[in-house]
Amino acid sequence: MNNIRISDMTLRQDCAQNLTFKEKLELCRLLDRLQADVIELPLIENDKADSLFIKTVADIVGESTLSVQCRPDPESIDQAWEALKFASSPRIQIAAPISLVQMEYIYHISPEALIHKVTDAVCRAKELCQDVEFLALDAARADKGFLYEIIEASAEAGASAITLCDSEGSFLADECADFTKDILENANTSAASGVILGIACSGTAMADACSIAALKAGASEIKASVYPTEGASLKNIAEILNVRGGDLGLSCGIRTVEMDRICDQISRMFTTTKSKNSPFENGVAQSADGKYFTAGDDISAIVKEVQDLGYDLSEDDKIKVYERFQTIAAKKERVTSRELDAIVASSAMQVPPVYRIEDYIINSGNVISATAHIRLKKNGELKESVAIGDGPVDAAFLAIEQIAGRHYELDDFQIQAVTEGREAMGEAVVKLRAGGKLYSGRGISTDIIGSSIRAYINALNKIAYEEEEA
Repeated sequence: MNNIRISDMTLRQDCAQNLTFKEKLELCRLLDRLQADVIELPLIENDKADSLFIKTVADIVGESTLSVQCRPDPESIDQAWEALKFASSPRIQIAAPISLVQMEYIYHISPEALIHKVTDAVCRAKELCQDVEFLALDAARADKGFLYEIIEASAEAGASAITLCDSEGSFLADECADFTKDILENANTSAASGVILGIACSGTAMADACSIAALKAGASEIKASVYPTEGASLKNIAEILNVRGGDLGLSCGIRTVEMDRICDQISRMFTTTKSKNSPFENGVAQSADGKYFTAGDDISAIVKEVQDLGYDLSEDDKIKVYERFQTIAAKKERVTSRELDAIVASSAMQVPPVYRIEDYIINSGNVISATAHIRLKKNGELKESVAIGDGPVDAAFLAIEQIAGRHYELDDFQIQAVTEGREAMGEAVVKLRAGGKLYSGRGISTDIIGSSIRAYINALNKIAYEEEEA
C-alpha cells in the first residue's frame, strides 16, 4: 500500500487574505489535528507581521510539516528560514515558473539562467533545512526537454520533493495521468533517490479527478485545500482514498473520523459574513479551555501562556505581569487564561496617553440603528466623529477608528461584571492587532459601554505610542 502525502494550500489561496490572525492560527491548529501531511504558508510580504505569524504557527503545529514558499533568491530564503526554523518539521519551498511565457514575463531571463537560479536557491535552502521542495509553476505548458532538465538539476541540487503545477487548469484526468507517467519515465532523478514527485492541479471542475489520476500514475504527493476555491478538495480526495484506496493500492493519513466536523469548522471561517454597518469581522470565538494557574506556577509557565495568547512582551513587562499574577493568585485559588489577558492589559505596555476621552453620546434601541458620537483629545487637540454600528459598542469602536484614521483588527473583546448589584462595575478587555503585534486595553466603569470605550482607547494608545516612537 502506497501512503501518499496531502499538502494543504488553503492559506495560499486568495480567499485566505480575508481571515483574521486568530482565524489563520485556528485553521492551522485544525489542519494539524486533521493530520494533513503539509501545511503550506504563502510568501512573506510583510516582514514583521508575516514572520510573527509563521513563528506563532511553528509553535502550535506539532504533527504536520510546515512549509513556507520562497522566491529563488537568498534574501527570501533566509527570511523564511528565520521565521520557520523552530518548527518541529520545517520545509522550504522554492517556487519558480518554468513555462517559456512566464519565464520571460516574470523573470525576463533565459531557460538556462533560470536553471542556475533555481539550483542555487535549492542549494542555499538545503544548507538551512533538510526538507526542500521545488515548486515548478506552469509546468504543464513547459517545454518537455527543459522540464526534464530542470527536474534533474533541482534533484541533484538537493530537492527532497518536486511538485509540478498545472497552473492553467487545462488538464483532463487522462492527460494528467499521462503527464505524470512521462515525467517518471523520462526525468532522471536517480542522482537523488527518494525524491517525492508531487502534482498540483488547478481548476475546481477537474482538479479532484486529475489529482486521483496522477496518484494512480505514480505521484507521491498532491496539493489540495480543505476549503478549495482554486484547486483540489482535500476532503474529496481523502474520501475517495478512504472508499477506493484498497483497490488502488493507495492510502493517506487524514483522520477521516473527524474530517466532516473539522471541514465544517473551517468552512464557517470563510463563509461567516459581517453586517454592512460593522467594520469588524466576525472572528473565531475563543472557547474556554479550562486552563488555569496557581501561585505555585513559576514565571516561565506564565510567560509561555502569555505568549500563547499572542503577546510579545519586553522583559520588564514579563516581570510586571508575573508580579501582578502573584498578587492575584495569593488571594484566589485559580487564575484563568482570560484573567491573564486582563492582567496583561492592566500591567504591561503602559504608556502616556495619546488619546483621552472628552465625552461620548450613545443612542440605541430596538427601532433605531445604534449611533455613537465620540469626542477625543489627541495630544490636546479635540477630534470627534459620529458612526452607525450593529450595536452601541460596535458604533463606538467605529467612531474611534474614524478619529484615529486607521482600521485595526479586533482580535478579541471581553466584558464581565466585577462587582454585584444594580451599580455593578463592568470590566472590558479589548485586544487589537497592528503590524502583527497584539495590544490589549482594559476599562472599568458602571457603564458597560463606557468600560468598552475606555478599553479600546487604552489599547489604541499603546499602538499610537509605539508608532510615534518608531
